[in-house]
Amino acid sequence: MDRLTQLALDAATGDRDALERFVSSTQGDVWRLCRHLGDPADADDLTQEVFERAIGSIHRFRADGSARSWLLGIARRTCVDHVRRAQRRRRRDGAARAAAEVDRMAVASTDPAASGVEFVELLEQLDPDRRAAFVMTQVLGLRYDEAADALDCPIGTVRSRVARARRDLMDQLDRDDGRSASERATGTDHRRPTT
Repeated sequence: MDRLTQLALDAATGDRDALERFVSSTQGDVWRLCRHLGDPADADDLTQEVFERAIGSIHRFRADGSARSWLLGIARRTCVDHVRRAQRRRRRDGAARAAAEVDRMAVASTDPAASGVEFVELLEQLDPDRRAAFVMTQVLGLRYDEAADALDCPIGTVRSRVARARRDLMDQLDRDDGRSASERATGTDHRRPTT
């Protein structure tokens, strides 16, 4: 049994020191996941909500899987709930406001000054399921089986989502860069003449 899982089990019995160590050991991973799956501006609030949910239900934690996977599963669901709430809020604000936001995003995507797309912006363009699998495995470093536990799906689904996310990211880079993946891999650029 890993250290985090033992801390969670100890916390479930009322050990406040174990709970504090569990929170401090996992807070960074939870924040990063919330940053990528939820609204980046709300990552702190989402992280707090994740720990409120986790602490409220830690007495039910039975170590069927790792505590890290259990906690990141709570974080994923918290982010999904947050995104759903935000979507409902946007719908209530009316179609005109949504149309204005779409126009703003379209203008920003064609702005030449935005051609140096950052990693975070690329991640935000991924399908939410693919983004979750990619962030958990490639950014947070979870094993595929841990991510499968956290995402509550088969390990093969995680593998395919990560592979598709990589492909989507490469395609986006190709569009932004104007070079093919093979040109980028070999360092060649057929757009510029060689001297």
